[in-house]
Amino acid sequence: MIHNKTTVKLYENITIINKIKIEIMAKLCMGLFSGSLDKLTAAGVILSGAAADDMDVEVYVLLQGARAFIKGNENKIDNLAEASHLKDEFMNALKSLNVSTWYEFFEMAKEMTNVKVYICSLAGKIWGGEKLEDFNDLTDDICGIGEYLTAAEEADIHMFI
Repeated sequence: MIHNKTTVKLYENITIINKIKIEIMAKLCMGLFSGSLDKLTAAGVILSGAAADDMDVEVYVLLQGARAFIKGNENKIDNLAEASHLKDEFMNALKSLNVSTWYEFFEMAKEMTNVKVYICSLAGKIWGGEKLEDFNDLTDDICGIGEYLTAAEEADIHMFI
């Protein structure tokens, strides 16, 4: 009899803890404007940290960022937004440290937690992507800028890269 009461109480406590965890789980909203390798890699590192913290993440890909998400462009991104004269050094360091690619970081984060990637419809059209099928498998949907602005307003953390 005591075992049953203890089991029930333990179950109730676990249920309460799970509810609290759900209520305090932070939401990260990222506006990803850049399509350069350094910024995409930075976004991927941030996503992996957010995934490790079990955060909900929404990434809104804007303007130049959308080019990287066009199907087939995943490995064509090699420009740097910052310190472009150090490109070779940056690329060699990533390789020697066995750093995941930006795409792999995004894949891992999506496997670990609730990560959604949305392409701004205007950005997609600029790079020739008008349908979901035009974008890589990381992409969950195409949306308007209003959805990004609402998500940014509601998020616990908002980043613009």
